[in-house]
Amino acid sequence: MMAETVIFSVVLLISAAPIIIIGIVQYRSKDPVGFWSGKKPPQKEQITDVKAYNRKHGLMWIFLGAGFIICLICGLLFGEIIAGYLCIIEVIGGIVAMMAYHEKLDRMYYKKESDR
Repeated sequence: MMAETVIFSVVLLISAAPIIIIGIVQYRSKDPVGFWSGKKPPQKEQITDVKAYNRKHGLMWIFLGAGFIICLICGLLFGEIIAGYLCIIEVIGGIVAMMAYHEKLDRMYYKKESDR
């Protein structure tokens, strides 16, 4: 039983760490950050407030990673099955929420064609 808990904890922490690091890097970036793999991030000239755009994208990733840590804590308190279900919800719901939030950020911070 102890071995499963250790493996479960290590896997979740290994999963959360890169996500949180991505968030920190995006939060601190001076150039506009990207969201989609393979798609180039916007140019500075295309964004109205690069700092706010990057911070909100960074926080989005940090919150996703923090969700995995919350799953870990719930797993330690309530059992691995509960944590497993929470992680499934976190991954699927988190990705869908991030996609929607990214689209919202694009609408908020991309300059309109008339502003360029």
